[in-house]
Amino acid sequence: MVGRFQPIHNGHIQAIKQILSETMELVVVVGSAQLSHTLENPLTAGERVYMLHEAISSEGLDLSRTFIITIPDIQFNSVWPAHVRSYAPPFDVVYTSNPLVTTLFEEVGVKVRHPTMYDREECSGTNIRRLMLAGDSRWTKLVPASVAAVLEELQVTQRLRSISKSYEHSNFQPRN
Repeated sequence: MVGRFQPIHNGHIQAIKQILSETMELVVVVGSAQLSHTLENPLTAGERVYMLHEAISSEGLDLSRTFIITIPDIQFNSVWPAHVRSYAPPFDVVYTSNPLVTTLFEEVGVKVRHPTMYDREECSGTNIRRLMLAGDSRWTKLVPASVAAVLEELQVTQRLRSISKSYEHSNFQPRN
């Protein structure tokens, strides 16, 4: 399962549950591992691993069947599947809802499955980060309680507010 997990949300948890019901083991690929401290990617790779571990554990899912790995971007799409293979334990199927990831893995003959989407409009990292930045506590209902606790512990709302101040002084507009 490939994602940035900025942050992990209830949709991710539903996908993880689905995948674990269909497979023996799950490799969770934390992509864009080199990115952090931006409005789009506020969390470090280590913080995302920590958050995933806490979420999977608190949901009562079997951590012994789950690998969590981090992979930095390489900005060379055609070789990205080989890049992923070099970091990951062996895998046969990729689960993703990302059209580019689907295309890249299908082109090299890897089976791709699409997990059922769960409340996609609300459960998106972009929406959750916007709510956090706006001080709207509804974000806490879109993530597992364990993730909300980790995000509070890491003071991610304060981090987002601090980061947003640097954008106020530039012409840069974050992607939606």
